Amino acid sequence: MAHRRNPPPSSRASAQLRADARRNRVLVLQAARSAFEEAGLAVPLGEIARRAGVGTGTVYRHFPTKEALFRATVVDRVRLFTDTARELAQAEDAGAVFFRYLAAVVRLSARNKGLCDALEGSFEPSPGVEADFREALSVLLERAQQAGAVRKDVTIDDVMALLVGCLSMEQRRGPSVAPGRMTALACDSLRPGRRVTKLPPNPAGGRNETGCAVCGGLVPSARTGRPARYCGAACRQKAHRERARARGASEVVLEAEV
Repeated sequence: MAHRRNPPPSSRASAQLRADARRNRVLVLQAARSAFEEAGLAVPLGEIARRAGVGTGTVYRHFPTKEALFRATVVDRVRLFTDTARELAQAEDAGAVFFRYLAAVVRLSARNKGLCDALEGSFEPSPGVEADFREALSVLLERAQQAGAVRKDVTIDDVMALLVGCLSMEQRRGPSVAPGRMTALACDSLRPGRRVTKLPPNPAGGRNETGCAVCGGLVPSARTGRPARYCGAACRQKAHRERARARGASEVVLEAEV
């Protein structure tokens, strides 16, 4: 029967060092999460090392820059937002889902300064993470627009800007303002209606586009000739009927005055 040989002392020491390194990395990440939630990117690495109970050199051995440490603490949350949006992509009642999702992202992010920094674009947590989030959110936006719950002239850039604005308002609201109130007011600007303010043209991707005079949807401008005013035949016919009704009403008024 062969006897099992014990590993040499050098191997045992290496294993212990690796275990200590893993433990220290976990401690640094835990301390960094709470520190970034409170202060965002402004927190110094020395403060994170103090909270973790390790030296600053230990932090640098695992994360050569503060940005690298920030990525490690924030990327998982942003990916969770992305995965949730993808799971909701086929959910019923697309309009309600879209608005609930936006409110949830704001509510969860407003308490986390690091997440706010990531969503505001002051720092991208990881290559492709922001792009994946925007893509998943775009799907929810398009489905809500198709369902008639969101005005058609709103773009994903508009939604991202509104999201950042909601985060800022929720963080700066006074004690007399209920959480989520400012977000609800801002999100109402995305809903369609007869009296909403017509948005100015907002070219996307360098294309020369204008808004449909009826529904507000994007209308690619003609390269030559008179610029188009409507996105399609349906809106063109609707505008024609409204003009006809307006002319009829004017004629009735003139006849009455005569």
